[in-house]
Amino acid sequence: MSDNDSEVERVPLIELRGVKKRFGAVQAVNGVDLDIHTGKVTALAGDNGAGKSSLIKTLSGLWEPDEGQILWEGKPVHLRSPKEAEALGITTIYQDLALCDNLDIVQNMFLGHEVVRHFTLDEGTMEARAKETLSELAVTTVRSIRQPVASLSGGQRQSVAVAKAVMSNAKLVIMDEPTAALGVSQTATVLALIKRLASRGVTVLVISHNLNDIFEVADRIAVLRLGRVVAAGPISTFNPEVIVDYMTTGRSERVSANPSIATAGVQN
Repeated sequence: MSDNDSEVERVPLIELRGVKKRFGAVQAVNGVDLDIHTGKVTALAGDNGAGKSSLIKTLSGLWEPDEGQILWEGKPVHLRSPKEAEALGITTIYQDLALCDNLDIVQNMFLGHEVVRHFTLDEGTMEARAKETLSELAVTTVRSIRQPVASLSGGQRQSVAVAKAVMSNAKLVIMDEPTAALGVSQTATVLALIKRLASRGVTVLVISHNLNDIFEVADRIAVLRLGRVVAAGPISTFNPEVIVDYMTTGRSERVSANPSIATAGVQN
């Protein structure tokens, strides 16, 4: 980041310092140092088994780290449960989206947070807030907010899950492979949605194998290999070949050959 960035941008929303998570003899997360900057889209890349899932589950409060420290807005925090993470403003959208197919869009968006008035559900208020949120995110492809989620396309389902996160006032939205198994048009819809989230000041962490998607939406990238961050920095300082090098070997000769590539934030 430039020296002209504001103080709120210079202080990362969330910082990981030496975070470790092991399962028996398996060191899934091995001393991760990572800054996730406010209002930016950070991509987390890595091959299968690199530790991406373990890391986001630690950030989501599903698993406590065995070692290390997590700082939220500059202050140490302990994420002992998803509820504690959500209370801070961390929402995770997994690949299965955690939506209920038998409920409609409004019911899904308010599930667990229903608006009640005079001991009955305030359907009018919930519908109005659902419409407003979807409109703010420019989600225009759904036929009706009372449409069953089971009838939605993959891109529309992602849109509902993101809208639900926005309604919960999430500060950090973690998206696990958001475009997996989506077609071209649906992928474009989801990528546009990620950009709109960031434009609203929401910090986004995207886990993806798709480098085209990463270069489309990410401001920053961190590459994991064997539980470690082997490279991190602004996406503009990387190219796809260098990222693949880091994912597969943990280093890249192309960086030495061309110092203008991936010089920011590369970790040894």
